[in-house]
Amino acid sequence: MISREGFATIFVVGLVSILISVFAGYFLPEWVAIIIYIIFGGLTLLTIFFFRDPDRESPEGQNLIISPADGKVVFVKEVEEDVYLKDKATQISIFLSPLNVHVNRNPVSGLLEYVKYHPGEYLMAWTEHASELNERADFGVLHPSKTKIFFRQITGFLARRIVYNISEGDQLKAGERFGIMKFGSRMDVVVPGNVEVKVKPGDTTRAGESILGVIKS
Repeated sequence: MISREGFATIFVVGLVSILISVFAGYFLPEWVAIIIYIIFGGLTLLTIFFFRDPDRESPEGQNLIISPADGKVVFVKEVEEDVYLKDKATQISIFLSPLNVHVNRNPVSGLLEYVKYHPGEYLMAWTEHASELNERADFGVLHPSKTKIFFRQITGFLARRIVYNISEGDQLKAGERFGIMKFGSRMDVVVPGNVEVKVKPGDTTRAGESILGVIKS
């Protein structure tokens, strides 16, 4: 399955690859044309691969915090979250390489109370200050337990666009798709003190499947 957000990019890359390949076939030596076929055919396949959108089966449990992104956990640290939680919290940061699935999924069920987009810079996504300076989108969800969960899409050096299709007032369901980040990026999930964190730096995650934490009663 291919993400709908990737259709336009795949079309453009495929069309350019075909045009260049046709030009090469008519006007360049055969051995040069073959190299061009391989390069641009591979580029088209890589673009399709990047926008893959596999089905996922989310674990059952009302109080679970599920990973919103595929990738590697690079930070689990204490922070002072002053945007939505407005309290001390734990930040879990997941880095997505260009080879990871980049479709994002809701980490938790609940009412989406806060959404804000921030234009910004394009620092390497794994750097600590990327969450403050890079282009990003912030989301705040009120879980049915009245626990507030904050998460953030962050672009990286290669990723120059984030896409999301959720708005304030929406009722989110954990594990459902909500957007995509293109070509290398980072996802932060910030949880309050009543969440038991289940991951550590170096762990790998799968969007919609991996459990990041559990909301304690």
